[in-house]
Amino acid sequence: MHTDTDIEIKVLMEAIYMKYSYDFRDYTGASQKRRVLHAMRDMDCETISALQARIMHEPAAFSQLLQYLTIPVTSMFRDPSYWLALREQVMPVLRTYPSLKIWIAGSSTGEEVYSMAILLKEEGLLERSMIYATDINPQSLEKARKGVFPLDAMREYTANYQAAGGTRSFSDYYTAAYNAALFDGALCENVTFADHSLATDAVFAETHLISCRNVMIYFKKKLQERAFGLFHESLCHRGFLGLGSKESIDFSAYGPAFEPIVKRERLFRKR
Repeated sequence: MHTDTDIEIKVLMEAIYMKYSYDFRDYTGASQKRRVLHAMRDMDCETISALQARIMHEPAAFSQLLQYLTIPVTSMFRDPSYWLALREQVMPVLRTYPSLKIWIAGSSTGEEVYSMAILLKEEGLLERSMIYATDINPQSLEKARKGVFPLDAMREYTANYQAAGGTRSFSDYYTAAYNAALFDGALCENVTFADHSLATDAVFAETHLISCRNVMIYFKKKLQERAFGLFHESLCHRGFLGLGSKESIDFSAYGPAFEPIVKRERLFRKR
């Protein structure tokens, strides 16, 4: 039995897709509902239908709503054991390639991009790597490009970095000023920030490593399958795939095409 709210949200997502080509139709219900209701209150709309009317006629209102639909929950070296597994199990293999292409799908505001760049630098691989950082939220991508993060987050990020096997002083990578931390621009010289949707867009490059963490948890099964299909198509023979701690490819149609490298850390390798 669908409630009125469920129906309104479904109609809203269809309208967004038809008007702006952003496809949220196969995102999980509970999280999406919570975000839409939050946006509705903050944007002074009495109903979801009123919110829909605004976003249909005001592109700026859609940009505002997009910030709620794509709330970034991220930090540098999040789940340090994942990054340690990358350092110990994946980097030695990547070192055997003359050049590398790495895709960070759902890169949000850039914390994972800088984490990856730092890891590659310490492993002597950054200069021969091209990193594609993609997200559907232009504001998040712009923030990632700037490389400015809250100074009060640095204590947490430093602890994560150290637990991830960091070999230097984390403060070497940023300059502190005005309660902000500006990260070294050289880390992102080989990063391409790009608008890309796992729901609607195609593969754009052959890659050696894809890291897509804590994105799949917001997707229904159909959209998960589409994303796994893109990753399988993008990865070179024996390429690596990293997922979030609550995500797995095991029950996907693409599961047999991958083998676990460090299963606990959700690191897989294309067969």
